[in-house]
Amino acid sequence: MEFSEVTSTFSEMENTTKRLELTRILANLLKKANNDLKFIVYLVQGKLAPDFEGIEFGMSDKLIIKSLSSVSGLSDEEVNKIFYKTGDLGTTAMEISKNISQKSLFNEDLTVNYVYSKLMEIAKFSGHGSIKTKMDSYMDLLMNSKPDDIKYITRIITGKLRLGVADSTILDSLVSAFSDKKYADIIENAYNFHPDIGYIAELLQSGNIDAIKNMGPEPLIPFKVMLAERLKSLADIKDKMGGRAAYEYKYDGLRTELHQKGSEVKIFSRGLEETTQNFPDIVKNFKDSFHFESCILDGESVPYNPDTGELMPFQIVSQRRGRKYDLTEKTSEIPIVMFIFDILYLNGKSLINLPYPERRKILEENVKENEYFKLATRIESDDENEIMKFFEKSIEDGCEGIVSKNISEDSVYRAGARGWLWIKFKRDYQQEISDSFDLVVVGAFNGHGRRKGTYGALLLACYNEKKDSFETFTKLGSGFTDEMLSELPGIFKSLIVDKKPARLDSTMIPDYWIYPSKVVEVKGAEITVSPVHTCAYNIIEKGSGLALRFPRLIKFRDDKNPEDATTTEEIIEMYKMQKKTINTKEKED
Repeated sequence: MEFSEVTSTFSEMENTTKRLELTRILANLLKKANNDLKFIVYLVQGKLAPDFEGIEFGMSDKLIIKSLSSVSGLSDEEVNKIFYKTGDLGTTAMEISKNISQKSLFNEDLTVNYVYSKLMEIAKFSGHGSIKTKMDSYMDLLMNSKPDDIKYITRIITGKLRLGVADSTILDSLVSAFSDKKYADIIENAYNFHPDIGYIAELLQSGNIDAIKNMGPEPLIPFKVMLAERLKSLADIKDKMGGRAAYEYKYDGLRTELHQKGSEVKIFSRGLEETTQNFPDIVKNFKDSFHFESCILDGESVPYNPDTGELMPFQIVSQRRGRKYDLTEKTSEIPIVMFIFDILYLNGKSLINLPYPERRKILEENVKENEYFKLATRIESDDENEIMKFFEKSIEDGCEGIVSKNISEDSVYRAGARGWLWIKFKRDYQQEISDSFDLVVVGAFNGHGRRKGTYGALLLACYNEKKDSFETFTKLGSGFTDEMLSELPGIFKSLIVDKKPARLDSTMIPDYWIYPSKVVEVKGAEITVSPVHTCAYNIIEKGSGLALRFPRLIKFRDDKNPEDATTTEEIIEMYKMQKKTINTKEKED
C-alpha cells in the first residue's frame, strides 16, 4: 500500500471528533491493508511495536529542527520561527518540504513498508555516531516524501501523532473490518492478555478466531492487570460481596507483574512498560529463591527501611525508574519486598479461570516467603468488627487500606477489568467527604495576578469506559507550590493542541487544550451536580453532570495511563454513597 493512502486517512481522522466516524474511517483503511496491516495499526498508535518491546525513536525536537535546517538551507533560527508560528513540528516539516527545490530521483510514491522500515532504522540506531545516522535517515525520508507524508512521519517520530484513537477504537475498527460484533468482547479479552495490536490484527485478518478465543496469559508478555472498584463503607462492601469474602492489605507500592520462563525473568509495570532493568535485586532474588519452569505473578513492589523493617511510600520506589548509573547504590539504599497477591500461570498451565481461593492456595503451596518475597496479608471473614480491626491494622502497618476479594466460583482473574470481584477500601474513605481521584489533564487556563505568566488552573476529566471518552469533572487550582506553578507550562508544552481532543466531551473552553496524557491525583470536598461539567451528563439530573468541589492536587501519577483514570461509573457510585451518607445523618439529626 502507498503511504499516501495512510496519510490521507490520517487527515480524514483529524477532521472528526466522533468515535463512530473514526472507527468507520479506520476500518475502511484496514480492509485494504493486506500485508501492511500490522505496520499500519502500529503507526496509527504512533508506534512501531507494542510498548513492552521498548522501541523508541530517540530523536528530540532539537534534532528534527537541525535536520530540517540541513535539508532546507534555512538556519536553525529560521526553522524555529516557522515552528513557533505553526506550533507543530509536523506542520513545520510539511511547510519546509513544500519549498525544498532539490528533489530526489525517487519518483514513485513511498510504500508503507518502506516508511515503516526507515522509521525502524531510526529507532534501532544506537551508540557512537547514532545521532548523525538518525538525522540522515530522517532527511532521506524528508527528501523522498510528499509534504503531507512528512507531516505525519514527523509527528510519529516526535510522539505527537494524536489522532484521537485509543486502542479500543482500533480494536473496534479491526472487528468491523475482519470479524463480527459478537466476538468484540472475546477480542478485547485477548488483547488484555496479549496487548500487541499488530499481532491481534493479523490473527483477525487471517480469520483465526479460535486463536483469539484461546488466548490467555503467556510468560514474558505483559497483560493488563485486574483492577478494583471502590466503596466508602465496609457494610456496603460486605453487602456487595454477599457476605463472607477475603480481605487483603492494599500496599502502597508499584503494581508489578513478574514473568519467568526458564532462566529468563522480566518485570512489567501496570502500564505494560518493561521495568526489569530498574529492579535487578528482584530478578536476582527471584532466581535465587524459586525454580519454576515458568510462572506469572501479580503483586506490589514496596520499599522498606532496612533498619526498622517499616514499609515506605511508593514514591521512593519511583526514584529507581530511568536510572542507569547509580542504580546499584539505590538498590541498597532502597531495598524492595514484593508482596504477591495473585498467580496467573505456573509451569506451563494458565490459572486465570480458577476461582480466587484456588489461585491463593496454589500461591501458598509454591511461593515460600522470605525477606524479598511475601504473600499479601489476608483474612477471610463476614464479621464487620473483625474486618474493621484488620483495616486498622493495615494502616498501622503502613498500607493504604484493604482490598476485598470475592471467593465464589465466579472469582476468576479478569485482565484489564475493573469490577466488583475486587473492591478497595482506603484510609481516605474513613474521612467524612474525602475521596481520592485520578484525573486526566485536558486543558489549562491562564493565570492572573501572582500566577500571571503561568497557568492559573487545569481542566481535569474522568474516563468513561463505555464511551471510551474523557468527561470534564473539575477545575484544579489548589495544591500547587510556587515552584510547581512555574513548571506547569513546560510540563504541558508538548501536549498543547490547537483544538479540542477527539475523545474529550467538554462544554468548557480553556485557554489551552491539552492532549489527554498526564494523570494527577486530587482530593476534594464533595461531588455536586453541575450544569457545566460533562461527567455523567444527563444520568443523575437532566441537563447536568457531576463535578468535584474544592479540588486540591495531591501528586502527579506518572505511573498511570489516561485510561487508568477514575471512571464515570466510579464517580456515580461515589456520588450515590455520599448522598446516602448525608441522608442517613439527616435522619439521625
